Amino acid sequence: MEKSSILRFTFIFAIIFFLFAYSFYPSSKSEFLGSSPCFPWCTSKNRIYSNFDSILENPVHKGTHHHHSTSLQPLDPLSVKEINKVRTILSSYAHFASSFPTIHSLVLDEPNKTQVLAWNKGDPLPPRKAFAIVLLNGQSHMLTVDLNLGQVINHAINSGSGYPALTMDDISAALKVTLADAEFNKSIISRGTPNFYMRPIEGLTVTVDLDQKKIVKFSNTGRGIPIPKSSNTDYRYTAQVKPPELKPLNPMSIEQPKGPSFIVEDGHVVKWSNWVFHLKADQRAGMVISRATVQDSESGELRSVMYKGFSSELFVSYMDPDEHWYFKTYLDGGEYGLGATSLSLVPLNDCPRYSYYMDGVFVTSDGKPFVQSNIICLFERYSGGILRSQ
Repeated sequence: MEKSSILRFTFIFAIIFFLFAYSFYPSSKSEFLGSSPCFPWCTSKNRIYSNFDSILENPVHKGTHHHHSTSLQPLDPLSVKEINKVRTILSSYAHFASSFPTIHSLVLDEPNKTQVLAWNKGDPLPPRKAFAIVLLNGQSHMLTVDLNLGQVINHAINSGSGYPALTMDDISAALKVTLADAEFNKSIISRGTPNFYMRPIEGLTVTVDLDQKKIVKFSNTGRGIPIPKSSNTDYRYTAQVKPPELKPLNPMSIEQPKGPSFIVEDGHVVKWSNWVFHLKADQRAGMVISRATVQDSESGELRSVMYKGFSSELFVSYMDPDEHWYFKTYLDGGEYGLGATSLSLVPLNDCPRYSYYMDGVFVTSDGKPFVQSNIICLFERYSGGILRSQ
């Protein structure tokens, strides 16, 4: 890790991300545990509540979707209690006696794959461990904490280049430094107000040294790139003069009189038809599916299909070598965290009736847990037989 940690990002994107994400991602100064605060626009795109009262009157199957206080499966995420215990252990750790580090990542240190596959329900759980990536004095520390022993059992300092996932404090600091810069403000004013989807500002990149809290590079090569006019570019429903003129639709409802066909055991194990898999929320990866198995229709045995999979394995770059674009990648799984930037799903809006909801238990930069509620919903949908003739 280099002494000076440099954060490079396109500032306009960062501003909007901050306004969007900060509204539901607690900073290290938060003292609460529960659903995080949300601005009025913290809803998924294109949500229209034309008859919200009637929607609320309809029953919604929520299930026991909230986080468990104890882990019941080897791959279950860290609980609130376990996260608090890790923070206590790190607080008394000798290497951090003078200053508590910034927590950039805190997740379950998963047991060995062999242990997980050999485990059966009713067996004692493998030792619960946590893996933390923290930053202190410009150095990245990687620690393994044994929750059963109550101590740090492995500690390594990254000697190479790189930087851990950003915290909201990082983004807030970069914004504060940039917004106070006279040259940046002059450039922004000369361009006009941005709308980050329909009126992007091109060719403006600010590089901020987060350790020294100062701008180390200001690239402003896009002065000649035109910006669309601001009229009629605010796509938000609340900004419309009048609701969209839509012909009324008759009520539609997909019913399951006997309830859903799937069940969720121990909060994370999903059983549906002849499928069984473990499902959980992750602060970086978003949604993680583990130990996906299918029952063989002939032998009756469960066959392994996938040990672990998640969407953050996708790396989709824009493939533009321009200095303002080459570092941008879609999904933001490494920089910000798909789970951390997720929104609570709205019943009967994002998910149909009889959906099962799961929370995410995540960590702020000072090591405190917070709950991102209803960020995963599970439901079934019939899409027709794939071999059916047309």
